[in-house]
Amino acid sequence: MTERGELAGDPFGRLRALTEARIGLGHAGPGLPTAASLKLQLDHARACDAVHTALDVPALQIALGRKVHVVHSAAADRATYLQRPDLGRRLAPEVSLPRLGGDLAIVIADGLSATAIMAHAAAVVAALPAFLPGWTILDPVIALQGRVALGDAIGEQLGARSVLVLIGERPGLSAADSLGAYLTWAPRIGRRDHERNCVSNIRVKGGLAPERAAANIAWLLGEARRIEATGVVLKDRFGDGAPTLSGPADTPRALDAPHGGA
Repeated sequence: MTERGELAGDPFGRLRALTEARIGLGHAGPGLPTAASLKLQLDHARACDAVHTALDVPALQIALGRKVHVVHSAAADRATYLQRPDLGRRLAPEVSLPRLGGDLAIVIADGLSATAIMAHAAAVVAALPAFLPGWTILDPVIALQGRVALGDAIGEQLGARSVLVLIGERPGLSAADSLGAYLTWAPRIGRRDHERNCVSNIRVKGGLAPERAAANIAWLLGEARRIEATGVVLKDRFGDGAPTLSGPADTPRALDAPHGGA
């Protein structure tokens, strides 16, 4: 079939090859074709499962292959967590972590997708040390019913110079396993979102691969240590080339705006 004939038969074919968005699905009478309708229902079910499935802490600890601390936010259960975002940003009153110091605290929070945590968090944590030679990286903290700002309280208790929060992003109908990474320099309770940087959509298929994400995170952390700040004052200039241990590529890109609703 000629290129013109292919475009005439399916004008959205090439666009669909470039995006996971639902475009050019066609119709069956006033509704979607059966295949498209069933795929929509399946993706909706996967998104719901990602939000409501409990994080498998023992399996995550095995995947991390190292000692972890497990803490809980002030949201006592999943229903409370979803209805009271403020409680997900605060540690439960009984939580007390040792003041260890160190350059980087890593918090792994279930957020709005335990699916994303189980799929990608361990790979990011495993890749980070190679990009951060000489950094003191504390044992990870697994935070249940946690949101991004919970990392501020954890980092403050640990006495870390910076905190990285790996969290399950709000699932959509094209991605239920998207992981977000939020970085904050000098974490303490009361930090605001504009004082953080975000590397988003970390996932193997259709997103940023975990090792490349680790390289991007490490670049941001290095710059944060240099200027002693994160957030709007730190522009993400990590390159678009493949990450290597010798450093990022030279081509800059604009700052990724934090998102995910965590």
